[in-house]
Amino acid sequence: MSLRATNLEVTIDGNPIVRGVTIDIVAGELLALVGPNGAGKSTLLALLSGDVKPTGGSIELDGTPLHSMRHIELARRRSVLTQENQVSFPFAVSDVVEMGRAPWVRTASASEDEEAVSSALRATDTGHLASRHYTSLSGGEKARVSLARVLAQRTDIVFLDEPTAALDLSHQEDVMRTAAALAAEGRAVVVVVHDLSLAAAYADRVAVIAGGVLDSVGTPAEVLTAERVSRIYGLEVEIVSRDNRPVILPVRH
Repeated sequence: MSLRATNLEVTIDGNPIVRGVTIDIVAGELLALVGPNGAGKSTLLALLSGDVKPTGGSIELDGTPLHSMRHIELARRRSVLTQENQVSFPFAVSDVVEMGRAPWVRTASASEDEEAVSSALRATDTGHLASRHYTSLSGGEKARVSLARVLAQRTDIVFLDEPTAALDLSHQEDVMRTAAALAAEGRAVVVVVHDLSLAAAYADRVAVIAGGVLDSVGTPAEVLTAERVSRIYGLEVEIVSRDNRPVILPVRH
């Protein structure tokens, strides 16, 4: 699997949101997109997933232009968790997760539906919610069920936009462990995350986005330096190393 973006540009209402981004999404790797609010992280994720069409540059999946692919073909190659996952009808949680299997209807992979749903419920600690109505859940529970739907889709590329935002500390770790496990299975995983230390703990590579531009990309230790983080976020920080991975601490005077 090869997903390559070259000189990506997108302008919305006359405002440049992403500018000149070139990046490779690699199978077997967890890539974390980090940066300040409004930096363009979610827009870049939407571009890479094919949900937003670039106004400049190109994106190719295994040599094929991403936006030339049929929707069903794309849905079988990549899955996407957006920030706005909403289900307004009182579907059972198990039914919501099963929606992730929709791209595989009338294919040989449909035989995996039951196992895929069960596995996704286990991975997100939502099995005990299976019979509950989605609309009755807390924000954190809804976030985990939405992630389970994405996992049930079983695609080679997984895009997750702030999957830890509504979660407690334990479930944040669970989600990132799950994302890392997907990468270890050989999938390409891209996660937008605000917690820099969480990104550093699990990502193989970190891409820092600032002002719509790719500031840097590399291993957590290479990218998340005190100088760079302080410059990008406008906040003095210090870096502590744990297991050769950086932990970012704000300096409080």
